[in-house]
Amino acid sequence: MSEDVTSGHDEEIDLRCPQVVADNAARGLELRARFRRGGTGIGVARAEELKRRAKLSPSTIRRMVSFFARHEVDKRAKNFGNEDNPSAGYVAWLMWGGDEGRAWAVELKKRIGNAPDV
Repeated sequence: MSEDVTSGHDEEIDLRCPQVVADNAARGLELRARFRRGGTGIGVARAEELKRRAKLSPSTIRRMVSFFARHEVDKRAKNFGNEDNPSAGYVAWLMWGGDEGRAWAVELKKRIGNAPDV
């Protein structure tokens, strides 16, 4: 069997993020290092996985969707999106792939459904 999950229709689903998501994660790591805020140890690990476009597990995709749902409120904070003085929430959001990471994870979760980790 390949490294990818199959949907109910036997089509393979690539569990590697798009380049733009990897770029967002890398930017989040850069901002975290520069401003010394944003993200947790788990967020750093996720950003590193995304940055190198590692194959993620279905459970990781589900955790990404949960992260974005919990942290959507962070987008209303002062300095969210400010690259010169970013909020901690903005840094963390980027580390998890940013808006593109959210869209990708939500769509992928729909496609993989309840697929088990392999």
